[in-house]
Amino acid sequence: MASCKDVEGWRPVSTVRSFDLTPCFEEGIILSTLLVVLIFVAVVKVLLLSPMGNRERSRRSRWVLRGKLTLLFLAFVSSCANLILVFVQDIPVPVRQSYMLEVIALAMIIFLTYLTHERTRTSSSIMLLFWPAYTVGFMIWTRTLIATSSSEVLPVLALKCAVLALGIISFALECLGPEQMDAAMHENPIVTANIFSIWSFGWMTPLMKKGASEYITENDLPDLLPEDGATKLGNDLKQALDKYGRDGRVRLWRALFVAYGSPYLLAACLKIVQDCLAFLQPQLLRWLLAYISAYQSAQDGASYGGPPGPSPLQGFAIAVIMFVAAAIQTFIMHQYFQLCYETGMRVRSGLVGIIYKKALVLSSDERRRASGDIVNMMSVDAVRLQELCTYGLIVISGPLQITLAFVSLYNLLGWAAFVGVAIMIVSIPLNMLVAQALKKMQEKQMKNRDKRTRLMSELLANIKSIKLYAWEYAFVRKISFVRNQEELKMLKKIGIVTSLNGTMWSGIPLLVAFSSFATAAAISSRPLTSDVIFPAISLFMLLQFPLGMFSQITSSIIEALVSVNRLCGYLEADELQPDARKLVLKANLQTGDEVLSIIDGEFSWNKDAVQPTLEDINLTAKKGELIGVLGRVGCGKTSLLSAIVGDMRRTEGEVTVSGSVSYAPQNPWILSASVRDNILFSHEYDENFYNLVLDACALRQDLDTLPQNDMTEVGEKGITLSGGQRARVSLARAVYARADLVLLDDVLAAVDSHVARHVFDHVIGPHGLLATKARVLVTNSIAFLKQFDRLAFIRRGIILEFDSYDACMANEQSELRKLVKEHGGSGSHSGISTPFNKSGTQTPRADDGTTIAPSPLGSSTTEDVEILSEKLSRRKSFGTAALAVTPAIRASSSGLSQEHVEQGRVKRTVYLRYLEAASKLGFSAFLVATLLQQVVSVFANITLRNLGEHNRESGDNSGMFYYLLGYGVFSLASIIFSALAAILLWVLCTVKSARYLHDSMLNSLMRAPLSFFELTPAGRILNLFSRDTYVVDQLLVRVIQSLFRTAAVCVSIVVVIGYSFPPFLISVIPLGWFYSRVMKYYLATSRELKRLDAVSRSPIYAWFSESLAGLSTIRAFNQQSVFIAKNENCLDRNQMCYLPSTSVNRWLAVRLELVGATIIFVTALLAVTGLITTGVDAGLVGLVLSYALTTTSSLNWLVRSASEVEQNIVSVERILHYVELPSEAPNEVSDTKPADAWPSQGEVEFRQYSCRYRPELSLVLKDVSMTIKPREKIGICGRTGAGKSSLLLALFRIIEPASGTIIIDGVDITKIGLYDLRSGISIVPQSPDLFEGTLRENIDPIGEHPDVDIWVALGQAHLKEYIETLPQGLDAPVHEGGSSLSSGQRQLLCFARALLRKSKVLVLDEATSAVDLDTDKAIQSIIRGPLFADVTMLTIAHRLNTIIESDRVLVLDQGQIAECDTPQNLLENKRSLFYALAAEAGIVNE
Repeated sequence: MASCKDVEGWRPVSTVRSFDLTPCFEEGIILSTLLVVLIFVAVVKVLLLSPMGNRERSRRSRWVLRGKLTLLFLAFVSSCANLILVFVQDIPVPVRQSYMLEVIALAMIIFLTYLTHERTRTSSSIMLLFWPAYTVGFMIWTRTLIATSSSEVLPVLALKCAVLALGIISFALECLGPEQMDAAMHENPIVTANIFSIWSFGWMTPLMKKGASEYITENDLPDLLPEDGATKLGNDLKQALDKYGRDGRVRLWRALFVAYGSPYLLAACLKIVQDCLAFLQPQLLRWLLAYISAYQSAQDGASYGGPPGPSPLQGFAIAVIMFVAAAIQTFIMHQYFQLCYETGMRVRSGLVGIIYKKALVLSSDERRRASGDIVNMMSVDAVRLQELCTYGLIVISGPLQITLAFVSLYNLLGWAAFVGVAIMIVSIPLNMLVAQALKKMQEKQMKNRDKRTRLMSELLANIKSIKLYAWEYAFVRKISFVRNQEELKMLKKIGIVTSLNGTMWSGIPLLVAFSSFATAAAISSRPLTSDVIFPAISLFMLLQFPLGMFSQITSSIIEALVSVNRLCGYLEADELQPDARKLVLKANLQTGDEVLSIIDGEFSWNKDAVQPTLEDINLTAKKGELIGVLGRVGCGKTSLLSAIVGDMRRTEGEVTVSGSVSYAPQNPWILSASVRDNILFSHEYDENFYNLVLDACALRQDLDTLPQNDMTEVGEKGITLSGGQRARVSLARAVYARADLVLLDDVLAAVDSHVARHVFDHVIGPHGLLATKARVLVTNSIAFLKQFDRLAFIRRGIILEFDSYDACMANEQSELRKLVKEHGGSGSHSGISTPFNKSGTQTPRADDGTTIAPSPLGSSTTEDVEILSEKLSRRKSFGTAALAVTPAIRASSSGLSQEHVEQGRVKRTVYLRYLEAASKLGFSAFLVATLLQQVVSVFANITLRNLGEHNRESGDNSGMFYYLLGYGVFSLASIIFSALAAILLWVLCTVKSARYLHDSMLNSLMRAPLSFFELTPAGRILNLFSRDTYVVDQLLVRVIQSLFRTAAVCVSIVVVIGYSFPPFLISVIPLGWFYSRVMKYYLATSRELKRLDAVSRSPIYAWFSESLAGLSTIRAFNQQSVFIAKNENCLDRNQMCYLPSTSVNRWLAVRLELVGATIIFVTALLAVTGLITTGVDAGLVGLVLSYALTTTSSLNWLVRSASEVEQNIVSVERILHYVELPSEAPNEVSDTKPADAWPSQGEVEFRQYSCRYRPELSLVLKDVSMTIKPREKIGICGRTGAGKSSLLLALFRIIEPASGTIIIDGVDITKIGLYDLRSGISIVPQSPDLFEGTLRENIDPIGEHPDVDIWVALGQAHLKEYIETLPQGLDAPVHEGGSSLSSGQRQLLCFARALLRKSKVLVLDEATSAVDLDTDKAIQSIIRGPLFADVTMLTIAHRLNTIIESDRVLVLDQGQIAECDTPQNLLENKRSLFYALAAEAGIVNE
């Protein structure tokens, strides 16, 4: 047991010397405690490091280690010498045991230093903390020692100094760390950062320096730490959800806490410590003011021989303690913030991962959720929970701060403080009422936003149709109604309630202060002097933050609750039936092995469907077998494939699939990537087989026309490819996968008949690439039926027949036989005897026989098929393709169009245009109100200072009524101005700017040419309309309000302190310089980081929207894991940009708060110096210091608000970029407006017409000249890419002429408005676009036709019977993208639109490619019947029999007119291209 050898004993404070500790307390408690803690921690650390191996170290690192060990050894020797000296010489030291502890501690330090340096990557934290703490203890001990001891202790002091000096030098070397971070490796600097670097965020400084001198790019950013990777975060949340989810219920709160809660708990502990330190400051202020009063009184009493005053050193010590407390508070607070932000980031990442995984398994019932809603969950709900993490702990911290404040206030004011408590308690239910109202409004606003986002996503999905039909006005009207009549009206209400809410919370502390002082003055005998008033004011100011944040946090929690309920509903949604099919993975399947087996299958799309979609299904497919599925539109052909893929609900029977599956859907799903990536579809690249696939799918010539061949990026949904090219890329993907079972859904419908023949022979048929695989082909064509092994005929969801072609033909009752007999006459049964092109003299064939160029594709000659068979025999059955490795996070594709990213400062014009969009007058009024609020607030505090001095002089509370009245009036004025400022900003400025910016962006977008949409992913545009619009609506206004309010506070602080202590203004210059340097570093870097964060966020949404569109393909290929990995890659890339963008705020805040702490320190030093030299009054010091104490938070908020304004104004910048998009030609040209009845005849003339898609591309139509007479029916044909679709786009001016023009009924279409042109002619497009809404809205979006006309049109389009069976008739809902109708029905609906328009010029673009033969025949009879007798018609067709009866046929070849004559004349000329095409399609028998 340690013994004390000093007369003062163990008591802490000395009774002999003023303002000093006792020697025994210093040696036995302070120094010994530090040494014991060090020894204990060192022992634990040494034990932990002992089993680890040594790391490789550089030469420099080895020298650093040697230096440290040498210094510590010398310190150890000095300490041993000191111990021997004390015992041998019997020197009278207070506590001998502390000298023994020092020797043990230094011995442990040597071991610890060696092991830490050799086996870890960072400096030893315990060492870095020990030496500064020991130095402080040593300085206190030295002061006492010099004051108390004799000369015999001088050798002890000298040796102690030597130990400390050596220790400090080794401390400096320890700071260097055992290894330097290698920036080139992108390693995260936190891995090697020491504890001071972590506390001060010094590890960010290299990035900040770089940011100040050059623009930061993604390559400058460090990698994520392993624990922050999206894969790990997603798995953690999944495990927690599985663990706590019961009976289908999702307990999301609990799962989130379990998965990511532990760092958050640490953050909560740090926050509690920081709160206690924050409330220490007013106590220190009170101590300083009491010291000043005592010193003044002692000085006044000294002349009368009174007791001596306190030591001058005490005042300076209080100033130092205030500085240290402020610095420690800063470090703790920002570690707390960092942990909160990291937790928020993890929560968002985990949630986005879970939302994505859920989307991949949503059942067909739940797929009705619009993809816009699901994207909103990622962009809004997950972000809300992330934002809640940032300030959520205020729920715990707020009540603690309020409690601490009231305990402190009770000590100052007594029971009077509880008048304030009463006011606050009354205000809480009021806050709850306002919060409830806000919650309801926010929920309503969320619904409005969802509604608008859904409309936007529909608009973007169908933009081509909208432009072709000139429906822009109708859609803009719909969106503008939701935006202006619903969303902005609600925003105005939210603005008013938010303003009043904020005012209430800033006003309550003022009311509390006023009522507390008034009550204290009335009931207390103790005078209200400055050392009571200003600490109390300081406490009331501290109260403002938890109370102000309470309103914000309640609304955040409310928003988060809404979001969690939405997310829970989504996560609890029904999933695909896991046992809908049985997948058996077999490696070595032999020809003839059963690959697919469905026994007594019954399937439905909906859980509660009364009638199953498919029933009594019995189907088998063997390896090497080709099965055809036929049936009418809507009979369930595609549903059968969905059942095999596992997308439908199996209610009875069983489905077994052996081996892998590939799938080519009817509507090709193309990724926004290169053509090669689309075909490889995450499989490894096998050059030989890839080339075979390109040849077999007839893609060679198409690729040659693309700028970068197969590496050309195709836009979202493959928008830059023609319909036929998309179909063949989708088919090539299914072929390349080399799966055991290949499902093909009407893949030949979108290609020309001669290409269809080529593709069938080279891919699908008995000699094709897939000959060794099991193939199920849904088809409406009877061209190749003879080559199928077996045929299935479906009617109303039942397989009526399933037999071989010959057996069906032999059966008189067979539906298939009737079909072939009925349509065989049209000559399309070319597959019955494979015809060969004997006259192919014009077309030299390529050497390898697989591609025929440059004529229309050339038929498959016997030689051709033989060469292919030879290739196939070399590889009996191609093995299944292997999946490729997922690319690295940084390897992001450049895409067709990179997202527009500004660099450098946000331009002044952006701010000015935002101000113009708002209201200059309203904004000026807001500024005036904000300044006046600050002015009256300063007057209120000066009134209090005068009150304190008056009371100190009078010694009681008499005569203070007028002071209190003045304080009350000023406080009330402050509250009124605050409310006025908020309402002016929210109601006058925000709503106006929100309306202007959104409407301008929407109008500009609608006027953009179609090529813009082809190059820009819809996800990127949606991001602007959801996230950026939300920022402009609600976030920007908050940060602008905060910026100007805080700026006014900062100005008032400088004015008050400078006026009271003019020397303070000298310190403003260096502090201002430091402040501006930090700002320069910060603003440059944070701006770029915020932009990188925004740009890296878009691909997450784009990838998500894209995946949602191709769910069935992803599932069919069983590539869920690949797509999840890509999603996690996008997430990681975003987190990599997001984390530095939050750490940069911490870097700044730590430095600014140290500036704030320095201001407090300087002010306190000036006060104490002034007190000792000239004398100052406590009231003035109180006023000045209470302002100085708020500088820390005010300076921080000023820069934060300034940067947040700049970061959020980036949303305005992005919106303005879209407002200035290049636009199409005007909608209307008043000078050349055609007559209302135009076109009345339907004469179309092309005059030397040439055009190109974009200025940098080559011509797609070259010098086309022809005249189409009124009422003439023109058929257009030619191989894929010949310019057929371009001709139609030219007619609608989707592409403008490079030269020449088109004249319709004497009107030059390049001279009139686009609306007049497009509403005057009609089209039935190749891809039928439908939108969410009712059938009526889909047929007639503008609402200009009565129901009678609509029913007539539906009758003519053969849809009337089907729609009459629907319960709601014309009001029956159509789901997003028309997913509730089959492809054929969608095409017929588009037909009904054209019939309803009754234009004189009608264009049919592959209009019947997706319908069955019966419906096709019926449509052809309508087209050729009396309804269209007066209409000029241009028909592009793949099935030549649909144009064989045209008046004239136009054959295009490489953008030029090759032939144009009557079909009869062309067929008579056996050298004509049309004859060659007809021969290949089997229409002519040679």
